[in-house]
Amino acid sequence: MKFLLTPLFFALAFCTAFANATDNHGIQPSLTASEHSAVGKALSLSVFKSPTCGCCQKWIDHIEHSGFRAVAHDTDRLNQVKTERGILPQYQSCHTSVSKDGFVFEGHIPATIVKRFLDNPPTDAIGLAVPGMPMGSPGMEMGNMRDNYNVLILRNDGSSDIYEQIIRNR
Repeated sequence: MKFLLTPLFFALAFCTAFANATDNHGIQPSLTASEHSAVGKALSLSVFKSPTCGCCQKWIDHIEHSGFRAVAHDTDRLNQVKTERGILPQYQSCHTSVSKDGFVFEGHIPATIVKRFLDNPPTDAIGLAVPGMPMGSPGMEMGNMRDNYNVLILRNDGSSDIYEQIIRNR
């Protein structure tokens, strides 16, 4: 029995390590395991969401797996949070995240893009947005169905530009 458990233990350890090498969105985590523990506190987001939204929790799982610390705030005044943060209706999605520096991240933005923005935020930006709820974005997985979508940079003056395009192979 002892000899049977040893290979089983190594197989389980290998599978666990392999499963943690990528998240379930096909996006590589932006941090190594050692960086995750050292930087996790610095990469924290407050996430404002409806208490009944399951895709918001899936997005939170995605960013936490990628090295962020997320604090979820269930609220029935989500529109007020968005308005107070300067997120115009055309940029809105189902949840709003706010960094410790006050940058906003609206909707299903891949964690690697959030991290890249926070590493070098433009001076005239309030944050990023993925308007709506594109299929295949983090938290919005639907089998093999995937939409192409834009991650927008939100400017202080209310305008936006494309920060990154997400093109999915079908």
